[in-house]
Amino acid sequence: MKFIDEYRDGEAAQKYAQAIANITDQPWTIMEVCGGQTHAIVKFGIDELLPSEITLVHGPGCPVCVTPIELIDKSLEIASLPDVIFCSFGDMLRVPGTYKDLLSVKAKGADIRMVYSPMDALEMAKKYPQKEVVFFAVGFETTAPANAMTVHQAYKQKIENFSVLVSHVLVPPAMKDVLCSPNNQVQGFLAAGHVCTIMGYREYEPLVEEYKIPIVVTGFEPVDILQGIYMCIKQLQEKRYELENQYTRFVHREGNTLAQNLIKEVFQVVPRKWRGMGEIPQSGLNLQDKYAQFDALKRFDINCNYAQEETKCISGLILKGVQKPDQCPLFKNHCTPEHPLGATMVSSEGACAAYYQYRKTT
Repeated sequence: MKFIDEYRDGEAAQKYAQAIANITDQPWTIMEVCGGQTHAIVKFGIDELLPSEITLVHGPGCPVCVTPIELIDKSLEIASLPDVIFCSFGDMLRVPGTYKDLLSVKAKGADIRMVYSPMDALEMAKKYPQKEVVFFAVGFETTAPANAMTVHQAYKQKIENFSVLVSHVLVPPAMKDVLCSPNNQVQGFLAAGHVCTIMGYREYEPLVEEYKIPIVVTGFEPVDILQGIYMCIKQLQEKRYELENQYTRFVHREGNTLAQNLIKEVFQVVPRKWRGMGEIPQSGLNLQDKYAQFDALKRFDINCNYAQEETKCISGLILKGVQKPDQCPLFKNHCTPEHPLGATMVSSEGACAAYYQYRKTT
């Protein structure tokens, strides 16, 4: 299949792995930002092809994983209300709040439905005008255009029983937060190709200049990732710091300006709390005042003051690239996809889920 087979070619992957080994003469630590890249790395054993001097660490690029526990708790309260149909992508249903998750609330009678698009939720609002339909709008810049279009359509069509619970987060501020951490070990980044397909890569240029660190926009197939690692290591070995684009077949510097304009029309940039990382300035999106009537938090006025239960989950350290999933003493013992202690074990982009599914450990 074009654009798949050639980027999963074993011979090409081995050639890049050897090229990386040939230019590496000292230890380097690189973070892949995106959870999709993390899963590809673990699934295909990409890190095991690399010389021992290179360490890949996994970043905060899983929007489900970083959705704050307070917002999960509020989603549970909204979903439990009478005459509410609560719509969500499947990943969110198992993410633990303080005491429970959406699936357990559904089991007790709440009308919670898994959808594949925010437009599915909007159509549901049209179908059931006597119900309040709420969509859990979670994601990075990649999913923001579809959610923005849905809200815009609700506004245009004057659909009054539809709202969104917004938990959109932005990638560049999270990368900056990682670099500012006193525990930072990252010397180079593989940036998420799908985010850059929407946003371009101009936003990463200030990070390169300020922190003197190479950033390579990278795709998601094994050859993509190995080429991205090669480009990043080559910069580090040559003491260069530049922004390079490996994912040229899809990503351009300017990105998709139509999608960007739609995001700006519907959303505004706000501070956002990230699960395991705390509040990061200017790292989230929320609805513009023009669309405030579709804000589920304002519509339902939910106040949750739960005393959060402490766990020994180290997901915050994993999201910052300080530790890896198999370094957690609870991994595969007390924390599994069936009984997760943290969101990184639940999401299809979570690092713990990737290690659990693909990495053989004893």
